[in-house]
Amino acid sequence: MSPAEAAETSAGPLPAARRRGTLALIPDKCTSCMICVRECPDWCIHIESHTETIPAPTPRGRARTVAVLDEFVIDMGHCQHCGICVEVCPFDALAWVAQAAPAEASTAALRHDRERLAGLLPQPPRGTEGATAGNTAEEARR
Repeated sequence: MSPAEAAETSAGPLPAARRRGTLALIPDKCTSCMICVRECPDWCIHIESHTETIPAPTPRGRARTVAVLDEFVIDMGHCQHCGICVEVCPFDALAWVAQAAPAEASTAALRHDRERLAGLLPQPPRGTEGATAGNTAEEARR
């Protein structure tokens, strides 16, 4: 038994700071800024987006162009779980979740798409703001 296994069995599970789990995406917070893509040392994040024009809120205002997230994929076969993407995201759209990623039968199954990454988030209790509170892409567009 390794020292880490001995510590885990004698004192319970390791604290979250010592193990990462897997990545989750909060799609409402993602503004498609591409910072996570540029900063990832493994280039395992792929984002596709398109731009939309938002009309001016007032007659004298100007219309704005915003990026809208179409596709978000993390190739977990290449990800080294360094956490740089989580740290650099200015909108907190990426987060660590405690559950470990399950083993996959093929390398294609290691490509986690937007729906799969979003499904890893724990659901907040009804009637609370929960996981999507804070800086959202919709707030950034205003």
